[in-house]
Amino acid sequence: MAEAAVVAPQRAWGKGRLVAKPFAGRTRLAEFYQEGCAKIRLPDTFDATMEAVLINSSGGLTGGDHMEWSFSAGEGTHLTLTTQACEKIYKASAGTAAVAAQISVAAGATVHWLPQETILFDRASLSRRLDVDIAEGAEFLAVEAVLLGRKAMGEAMREGLFQDCWRIRKNGALLHAENLRLSGDIAELTHETAVLGGQVAFATLFYTGADCEQQVDKLRGLIGGTDGGASYHQVAGEDKLIARLVAPDGFALRKILIPIISHLRKGASVPKVWNL
Repeated sequence: MAEAAVVAPQRAWGKGRLVAKPFAGRTRLAEFYQEGCAKIRLPDTFDATMEAVLINSSGGLTGGDHMEWSFSAGEGTHLTLTTQACEKIYKASAGTAAVAAQISVAAGATVHWLPQETILFDRASLSRRLDVDIAEGAEFLAVEAVLLGRKAMGEAMREGLFQDCWRIRKNGALLHAENLRLSGDIAELTHETAVLGGQVAFATLFYTGADCEQQVDKLRGLIGGTDGGASYHQVAGEDKLIARLVAPDGFALRKILIPIISHLRKGASVPKVWNL
């Protein structure tokens, strides 16, 4: 009797692209493309800005899944990028999920990269990359938050892989680079004081704009006595602000993050989908 053929599991794949242009005093759509499980929706903002909501219609990612996003904000445009929900990274029986985002910010443009939290389940495997090119006079804000399981559900990420790579350039020169890798026994590693000190929620915030230096004291005040901090740096004459936060769960992390994001957005709150 012939052996049954080995059938490879179906993998999720998606690719989305959006280009924004200025028109009649508002940010308008110039190019739009979506393929596979990558979907983009554009709710009405009732002002001159544009908000794009990114959706993974596969409902989550696991080993071997792949997502690609590409965004470009034309001169003088204002674009906010967020996600419909938290991205869930499930146990991987084989392979690693890959997510890549490329963002281009033209002169005088503003882009806020504000995806909701990434939730890593036990034995998840994720490799993520963010590449950003910023022109002179542009503003860019990025927040990435990660939850090691859902504490309220009694879940925890004990083993697995999470690696995150950021490369942010301004006027063609490297302004910010970082590589994060958590692998193997995640529970033991994150209990180290120099890592997360036993906390399971953490976030990195990056900001570059004309008012960077003036924001440091305010951000430190908003962070207060919680586990985290903010620092200002100047690289080859270009300013950047970095904040890093840790918290016992996602709710506590949001309580810190939302006022900080709102402050850097000049009083505008987080995207409405964050509150659904």
